Amino acid sequence: MARHHVTSADLAIHGDHLDSTGVSTVKSIAMGVALVGTVASLYLLFFAPEMIRGCFAYSWLFAFYYFLSLSIGGCFWTLLHNVTNAGWGTSVRRTFENLGSTYPWIYLFALPLLCPEVQQYLYEWMNIQRAATGRVEEFLQSHSSLLYHKYGFLNLPFWYGRVIFWGLALSLVIIGLRKLSVAQDTDPHPGTARLFQARFHSTYTLILFALTVTFTGFDFLLGLDYKWFSTMWGVYLFGGSALNAMAVIILTCAWLQSRGHLKHVTSDEHFHIMGKLLLAFTIFWAYIAFSQYFLIWYAGITEETSYFLIRNTGHWNTAMIVLVFGHFAVPFVFLLQAWLKRNPRSLSILAGYTLCMHVFDHYLITIPERGISLGNIKPDVFGGIQVSIPGAFWGDILAFVTIGAAFLFFLLRALGQHSLYPNRDPRILESANLSN
Repeated sequence: MARHHVTSADLAIHGDHLDSTGVSTVKSIAMGVALVGTVASLYLLFFAPEMIRGCFAYSWLFAFYYFLSLSIGGCFWTLLHNVTNAGWGTSVRRTFENLGSTYPWIYLFALPLLCPEVQQYLYEWMNIQRAATGRVEEFLQSHSSLLYHKYGFLNLPFWYGRVIFWGLALSLVIIGLRKLSVAQDTDPHPGTARLFQARFHSTYTLILFALTVTFTGFDFLLGLDYKWFSTMWGVYLFGGSALNAMAVIILTCAWLQSRGHLKHVTSDEHFHIMGKLLLAFTIFWAYIAFSQYFLIWYAGITEETSYFLIRNTGHWNTAMIVLVFGHFAVPFVFLLQAWLKRNPRSLSILAGYTLCMHVFDHYLITIPERGISLGNIKPDVFGGIQVSIPGAFWGDILAFVTIGAAFLFFLLRALGQHSLYPNRDPRILESANLSN
């Protein structure tokens, strides 16, 4: 049966605003969980016994960067849409912007990671530099040759400067682009001026995005083992961020549709395209993951292979094998089906599954370092080097639920602030009548 052709008469003059019935309750619960969890987490990070503080530092880093990757991905899709001037995505562009707008709030959860009391368990290179007496470079040259040669990048003032810059810069970018977008909703003569402004400002800021997703990954994650390095690391994190941000966008749009929103402006055609993007980045993530592993395996350099040696020890080896098949093979097979990509419910199930695999991915990035690092730092407290620390998993859950609740609150808050789609965008009818 042919689809109804959408005209301007089908669109509400003031746009489509989120029905607060039921959502306010979810927001309140999410905010309450986030607040209580944050208070409990601050105690575990700063005041609990040392064994718990060290373990929970890794829990916090894992949860923080997982949700930050989703926010960064929202920024990416906003920038890409503007730069490419893509007409198809106009109907869902506001969802891109709303997801990206959570970035400044989620970045605030990095604040504990700026404290030496937390850093001492995560970043060995910081402990070495803080132990220096006199000139740091002379100390490193005599005590750690490898860290001495990396001192130009791995030094405390530069690290703090980078971390603050990544938080502020990309926050200003997404806030500015979203403000420019929503201003069009109430303009009686919207025109195309704002579209050209958004396109222009999204060009050079794409470079800033690339630097942010790369170097936040270096500063927060790669720095867990200063001896290890990978030229594929930034691209690997980008692939996971873009893939799973699209999964969140799919889930959000499907949920809004189920509540009667986006009724005339989105259709199965939009989900088909978003499903194809989900498939494309599933393949891209797998390609980068394989390339990183293959290059490190082929070169066999000691400093590079340490990452995979740790994750091929004990039960982590089984988890890595599950990641290969679960993160790539399963979604790849299902996403090849065109009917699935056109069905919002089926696609949402697969998007939810993809997000679960993303949790698995980031868990394997961060948590295997815990037993190794803590055993090296204070073997008398943490019992020496070990594959994993019993009981630490409960801290992982607490940190994930805490920051996850905050992420949900800020996303729902953003969805309720403005129209759910740019109702005065000149391309909205083109997008509403999409066919592909």
